[in-house]
Amino acid sequence: MQTSPDRHEYPAHWEADVVLRDGGTARIRPITVDDADRLVSFYEQVSDESKYYRFFAPYPRLSAKDVHRFTHHDFVDRVGLAATVGGEFIATVRYDRIGADGTPASAPADEAEVAFLVQDAHQGRGVASALLEHIGAVARERGIRRFAAEVLPANTKMIKVFTDAGYTQKRSFEDGIVRLEFDLEPTDRSLAVQYAREHRAEARSVQRLLAPGSVAVIGAGRTPGGVGRSVLGNIRDAGFTGRLYAVNKALPEGQKELDGVPAHRSVRDIDGPVDLAVVAVPAEQVTEVVTECGEHGVQGLVVVSAGYAESGHEGRERQRALVRHARTYGMRIIGPNAFGIINTSPQVRLNASLAPEVPRPGRIGLFAQSGAIGIALLSRLHRRGGGVTGVTGVSTFVSSGNRADVSGNDVLQYWYEDPDTDVVLMYLESIGNPRKFTRLARRTAAAKPLVVVQGARHGAAPQGHAVRATRLPHATVSALLRQAGVIRVDTITELVDAGLLLARQPLPPGPRVAILGNSESLGLLTYDACLAEGLRPHPPQDLTTAASAADFHAALSRALADDRCDAVVVTAIPSVGEGSVGDAALAEALRSASAAAPGKPVLVVHVELGGLAEALSAAASTAPQTGSDKTRQSTPGRASRAEPGEQPPSAPDSTPAEEHLPATDAPEGAHLIPAYPAAERAVRALGQAVAYAQWRREAADPGKVPEYEDIDEKGAAALIGGLLARGQGLTLGTDETCDLLGHYGIQVHRALPAPTPDAAAEAARTLGHPVALKATAPHLRHRADLGGVRLDLADEDQLRRSYAELTELFGAPEELRPVVQRMAPRGVDVVVRAVIDPAAGAVLSFGLAGAASQLLGDTAHRLIPVTDREATSLVRSIRTAPLLFGWRGSAPADTRALEELLLRVSRLVDDHPEVVAVTLEPVVVASHGLSVLGASVRLAPPPARDDLGPRTLPAY
Repeated sequence: MQTSPDRHEYPAHWEADVVLRDGGTARIRPITVDDADRLVSFYEQVSDESKYYRFFAPYPRLSAKDVHRFTHHDFVDRVGLAATVGGEFIATVRYDRIGADGTPASAPADEAEVAFLVQDAHQGRGVASALLEHIGAVARERGIRRFAAEVLPANTKMIKVFTDAGYTQKRSFEDGIVRLEFDLEPTDRSLAVQYAREHRAEARSVQRLLAPGSVAVIGAGRTPGGVGRSVLGNIRDAGFTGRLYAVNKALPEGQKELDGVPAHRSVRDIDGPVDLAVVAVPAEQVTEVVTECGEHGVQGLVVVSAGYAESGHEGRERQRALVRHARTYGMRIIGPNAFGIINTSPQVRLNASLAPEVPRPGRIGLFAQSGAIGIALLSRLHRRGGGVTGVTGVSTFVSSGNRADVSGNDVLQYWYEDPDTDVVLMYLESIGNPRKFTRLARRTAAAKPLVVVQGARHGAAPQGHAVRATRLPHATVSALLRQAGVIRVDTITELVDAGLLLARQPLPPGPRVAILGNSESLGLLTYDACLAEGLRPHPPQDLTTAASAADFHAALSRALADDRCDAVVVTAIPSVGEGSVGDAALAEALRSASAAAPGKPVLVVHVELGGLAEALSAAASTAPQTGSDKTRQSTPGRASRAEPGEQPPSAPDSTPAEEHLPATDAPEGAHLIPAYPAAERAVRALGQAVAYAQWRREAADPGKVPEYEDIDEKGAAALIGGLLARGQGLTLGTDETCDLLGHYGIQVHRALPAPTPDAAAEAARTLGHPVALKATAPHLRHRADLGGVRLDLADEDQLRRSYAELTELFGAPEELRPVVQRMAPRGVDVVVRAVIDPAAGAVLSFGLAGAASQLLGDTAHRLIPVTDREATSLVRSIRTAPLLFGWRGSAPADTRALEELLLRVSRLVDDHPEVVAVTLEPVVVASHGLSVLGASVRLAPPPARDDLGPRTLPAY
């Protein structure tokens, strides 16, 4: 590397992997003196036209002086970056710092000229846009605030790169050259452009994996059995619509087929492109396979091989090397240690997984980090996929294994606009980038339901997962996910229950629930379950056990037509005897009634007794059997159905009670009615749908972050800068805390130290009676229950007596650290906190002071910045909120003042990321106004914000 004294150390932190517009990847890194040959080779592959656009004149080759200039940089005033694939340059960008006269300069000059050159074969892939983001971040780091670029008018592609970036720009035309000048400070528009490009690129990268035109299974064994041979058979049996190849280097010379699939000894021997390679060879052979795939132009890998980070330190290093090696060739990886991927689309029919059968095609996107949980989810969806009026299945399935590269964030990007996916179900054992996941989840949830169950909630993440450290407890992370519209559930049973309802039924317009059925007891259980979930049920309507299908149809039609009803739960128990309603007849009655009022969800609680369902329907399948059905064989791409008397595939923890009403053929576009084996499960799913629908309505108008005229942002910044000059991090003293909060209109009741009785009396005279005397020692602070606080001391005599009592009870003043504070109006004590978490970002928390938040964990959280609507909901979202609103005849607290305080704290932390922690405790909220009686603030250099920087893949 470069060693001259005028050059800075090689900036390794500028290296990054990026996803390009077409879904491939590239490596961006600084150009060094060692790149001379690469630069010359790259330039030789650039067309004469592109060279002319770069240098404004014919420039067939680079001179030795050019090569020296373009490879020797000081990484401050002169910087060059290259985008590479396979170790070779595909594009370069360079900036040179200039002064006001346009000549080379050094700091403090803050402008630089920038120029790009992209190889013609890679133009249109978004390489220049990615390079602009990265060279802009480098320039800001080096104190450059503005770029200037001179472009020929005919070079429309490059002009578009600059104009579409979203920066504040100035454009001029002189001497036949377009001059563009733009500030490098990120704007709302530039961030929006960056996020949009990130979305398109990452979605495309997943789409290339899930819908390949050709697949090679590398490691397909010569004898039946084994992982590779199983995956090969699963792809073939699913009826994959593309080209399929088997690859095994141990195949005998001359063998051309394996299980009827074209076979080769190396992927290099395949005549034609390979879009996806499924790698099922031992871990020590994977590197060689990746090299062959990269050289053949394979676009992506599914690595089912184990022996990586899940196996310990050595495996973790092997996993890092795998990711780096694959990205060198522009490939993305699902895995390693992956269960595989499935796409049920008729245009694809891909089962590149260890699942022996393809799930039913449907509208549910399914993501699981664990292969075992993936199996359980697929099995449950297969078993419960039949509804009262049809079947629901899976659109795409991804099991990411160790998720070394492709993660849940990437798959969310794909599902957001996937027309074949209406509901997203995710099982997560870790969230590698919570800040990004929350952003993507909020956007996805605004368009389609996102249901998440998180494993490893109370322990470390699995060994194979790279996870950012977070100081937030799981309950806080869950609350932040719910704020983003995520439907959080606790078990995979609840995941499937909620997913089937959301995939089949419209969102409920409100919480009012009608209950009807042929069992009074089951109706009452449903009623109680609704109350427990916070719903507003109507009294159950008992149709009696003699109810016919027509009775169910009429009752459901009336309930759906009632404007006071937002959803209907139908309870049904089997009956035996002449004239009893049959399952098929009941299904048709409910379907037809529901179809007449499609705007309200309908759920069925269907209780069965042992083998009664088999006796009634003569089959355990998910659809009524006909004569032709009994002899029909399963078709490629569709899971086979059980024949009469056979058991369908079972799921872990499944019981016969999970059987469901048989399906009938529903008209195109009709809603499917989900059936549940227990009232509690149906109502819990309905409650989650009601809460999600409410979030969707509120998300349409999220509110605004208010401006307050008395906020002195510049004054606060100056104070923070001066304080941080003392050191890297510090907790402010009382006076400094009060001064900083005062810049944001937050007034703290000052507490004066009282080391002696005379000092306490003098403090009281200064503040004015009545006063409070408090012990501030750590073991007594905020513990009024221990007796360390004396209130309403009206005169000096009461103050001196109280001082003597405290010292007698708890020890000398040096141990107690007593203070005197002016009495505040009585009210409700609350606590307000804000913290910047390195993984999740800035978080605002609120709860009642004391046992409610400390013992019961009754605390609510929101991501900063908080809008006015979010502040309102934050105050009302804790369980003890009624204490603020006149509980049991008490005077209501001034919640408007409390909401304003929350908004001001949010503004402080959002405006000044150096404020890494704020605690206001206690805050007494009275009938009119509030009083902040205690406050602490901690400052530190702000943590890095990767969401504001250029697009990058997680580093390995």
